[in-house]
Amino acid sequence: VGYPCQHLGLPATTNRGIKLVSLDNIEKVRAKIEQNLDDLERILRWNAAHGVGLFRIGQHLIPFASHPDFPYDWQHQHGSRLHELGFLARQLDQRLSLHPGQFINPGSPDDDVVARSLAELNYTVQLLDLLQCEDGVLVLHLGGAYGDRPATMCRFVEVLREHQAICRYLALEVDERVWTVAEVVEAATALGVGAIVDTLHHRLNPGGLSLREAVDLARPTWKHRPKMHVSSQDPDKQAGAHAFFIDPADWRMLISVLDGRPADIMVEA
Repeated sequence: VGYPCQHLGLPATTNRGIKLVSLDNIEKVRAKIEQNLDDLERILRWNAAHGVGLFRIGQHLIPFASHPDFPYDWQHQHGSRLHELGFLARQLDQRLSLHPGQFINPGSPDDDVVARSLAELNYTVQLLDLLQCEDGVLVLHLGGAYGDRPATMCRFVEVLREHQAICRYLALEVDERVWTVAEVVEAATALGVGAIVDTLHHRLNPGGLSLREAVDLARPTWKHRPKMHVSSQDPDKQAGAHAFFIDPADWRMLISVLDGRPADIMVEA
């Protein structure tokens, strides 16, 4: 079991960002990154001491790393520290992941969007490589359907099939509006990567499948221990917005459908 990006109780976060207009301020950029890396160490140590074995690093660990105007060679500057943190994570038996945001759409019909998406995905791969995360996971949604689901899925698969370094870490997650578990599993199978079921997303976009059927369909796509997400609806927000806490009924349902089978569960709350 694990959680994403920050620990409000410490407090600590791996997701400090900067404004794009500040990107030329090298000392400010470097300071933010060093704070993120220091907090990653604090979180890893806290997790190990409290029986938490899964953590999603914030996508802004190195803010704007994929931007063409990033002011220095971040891999050279921070590589040794990332090696240290990866070694620590392995010593403490921590499985790490990242989750690029909603604007990363390799299936887009816009070539510029695809290029920017690949740049962000390659940054994520470089980060996982420097951390030496053999079982690390790069979580991604399929994105929009752009009015033609078959053509979009075909584009998505064809683009990423050419980037095996990305596919090495890639796992595809169901979303709450567009792509069902069956469709995500189809794309994941075509790419040879894992498919992730999210309990809230699936409830809103079930595609005719029960949660048990969705889990049973997704599990065989995994070469490593399967990864899943549990989340609950925030009652005061639009459908799909995650609550700050997990409804016990959602947790019990997921544990029931797993039926004792091993899985890494990301608590998205």
